[in-house]
Amino acid sequence: MSAEPGPTEWGTSVGVGPWEGPWPDDDRYDPELLEHGDRRNVVDQYRYWRRSAIVADLDTRRHGFHVAIENFQHDHNIGTVVRTANAFAASAVHIVGRRRWNRRGAMVTDRYQHVHHHPDLDGLRAYAVEHGLAVVGVDNTPGSQPLERTALPRDCMLLFGQEGPGLGTDSHRVADLVVSIAQFGSTRSINAGVAAGVVMHTWVAQHARLDEAW
Repeated sequence: MSAEPGPTEWGTSVGVGPWEGPWPDDDRYDPELLEHGDRRNVVDQYRYWRRSAIVADLDTRRHGFHVAIENFQHDHNIGTVVRTANAFAASAVHIVGRRRWNRRGAMVTDRYQHVHHHPDLDGLRAYAVEHGLAVVGVDNTPGSQPLERTALPRDCMLLFGQEGPGLGTDSHRVADLVVSIAQFGSTRSINAGVAAGVVMHTWVAQHARLDEAW
């Protein structure tokens, strides 16, 4: 697969220029990137690599949690969730409801992150059961367990509702566990993309090997 044009991921000239010296004898490297430079939003470890090679390597490093977010009202936070899931090496992102979503916030990370679609929550639940994943809903509703005092399952699917309404009744029905994020201010809720980042990082703090971080 050929490389993407230089500055398409950030809109500015960032990254590294053409490879200097003899080219590496390694088929993970993309000849176009070696020749023209790599301006993509990737860590230095993956500079000049083909996109397929990056995905293949990430597949050996992905963690045991999945992330799901409802998209019944064209939620604008999905791109942020995908980008954060990529940063924390989530196994996959699952979008429930509408298939189309605004990819702008993902900053092209959806090219490296497995993204699945489910038309409804029953389909999501069926996937979770098939793959042995506990569904962990995130909502600040009565009866939720404080995230800060809860041991998250290692193999789980973190389910987030839409901006505003949060998790609906059906989401609570398919969840094995519902957790809430401690808040201390006047706002009723925090941004769905921020909430997703908080819970993903909590999973990482509980289960990930930090010596494997970049």
